[in-house]
Amino acid sequence: MKNLIQPAAPGTEDSLLLQHRALASHEFLDSYVQSEAFPDAEELPGLRRLIRESWQRSAKLRANPDHPEAPLAIAADELDEYRRQHPLAAIMPVIQKLLIRPSHDSGLLVAVGDEVGRLLWVEGDPGARSRAEGMMFVPGADWSEATVGTSAPGTALALGRGIQISGAEHYKRSVHPWSCTAVPFQDPDSGALLGVVDITGTEAAVAPHTLSLVEATVAAAQAQLRVERLQLAAAQERVKARRRHPGSGAAGGSAREGSLYRNSLQLLGRDQALLSIEGRSVVLSARHSEILALLSTRPDGLSAEELSVLLYPGDGSTITLRAEMVRLRKVLQQLNPAAVPESRPYRLAIDLLPDSSQVLTCLQRGAHRIALDIYRGAVLPRSEAPGVVEIRNRVSALLREAVLTDGSAESLLKYAELPEAADDVDVRRAALKLLPPRSPKRAAVVADLERLEAELGS
Repeated sequence: MKNLIQPAAPGTEDSLLLQHRALASHEFLDSYVQSEAFPDAEELPGLRRLIRESWQRSAKLRANPDHPEAPLAIAADELDEYRRQHPLAAIMPVIQKLLIRPSHDSGLLVAVGDEVGRLLWVEGDPGARSRAEGMMFVPGADWSEATVGTSAPGTALALGRGIQISGAEHYKRSVHPWSCTAVPFQDPDSGALLGVVDITGTEAAVAPHTLSLVEATVAAAQAQLRVERLQLAAAQERVKARRRHPGSGAAGGSAREGSLYRNSLQLLGRDQALLSIEGRSVVLSARHSEILALLSTRPDGLSAEELSVLLYPGDGSTITLRAEMVRLRKVLQQLNPAAVPESRPYRLAIDLLPDSSQVLTCLQRGAHRIALDIYRGAVLPRSEAPGVVEIRNRVSALLREAVLTDGSAESLLKYAELPEAADDVDVRRAALKLLPPRSPKRAAVVADLERLEAELGS
């Protein structure tokens, strides 16, 4: 029989009815969590569909509704640097003006999280901040749906749209005294998910106008981000012009200093790099991916002979290289004229941050957990270019060493899931030493070790 109960909505006159039905559904949920079965729509009467489906995802992801606190995913000594480099740092003045300042003495908190649900900033009413610490609603904590279950930040990211979660609709019981509204933040040019903006607090956090307020703030921040990018592009073009005509003004370098790493090159786990410049992106050919991977690590540039040696196995031809550079310039000219490389030596005209360099930077700071989050696989895994092979081996070796030396059991198991660690016995042995004796994860690690040792023995 289909569920005929019409769920109430948060922030309406029926909000008490909504809480009553959500609490009743939690009684059903206990039996499902214990039995590892998952509730059907008809067995959670009165819940809104998005809440019911989120509870189902949360249960399948083994989120614990009775664990009182969210886990800390970014350590305090790593948080400042991670926030400084995150794209959402640029929009915080807008969030501060439109949401955070008005929230003081209101009982409300404003949180901004990254694209995987980790909170980066939590500001607002001091009393509310103090109370929220009890459930670890703090900077650095993981509020993804996979970790804490249904919550506005995590579920908004999972659905890709703004939502409101009221009281007992939260999957985790420690969050029932709170209500929240969250809206994902997408890149205004590429549409890529960058993070989430959230208001958390009393029932006022899910008032009908609150969702519109957060959506309007996100729209304003996106517009500001687009304006800053246009201004930066214009500044880079002026710097490039001055380089061509040195007597016309100050020397270049400010374009690099002002880029704030908004120009990125994704190399990890990809055979063809994804280049993003000022919000516009293009997938490069394999050869162009190799060229930019090499130039991005050599800010002073490379001669044609040097680049040929790093690019071509055996004897490289500078004639072949020059023809390839002509084709690359055409691609970059269409994407952004300021990105066209200079020649004699070949050198990038803009600051370009490869994700492989982000990993190395994190490892140098001892932030191996963030490095592992960024790392999605080897650098251009099919490339045979000698220079790329050198970069690939260095990044992979340093990450493995850091995880083996300082990694937790969780980090070791996450690393073991990478293709390059599929047969890594040392990583699994290290994880086994750190796992608690009664951890349910031990059985899978032991099985993996037995398989690998049998294969090595044969």
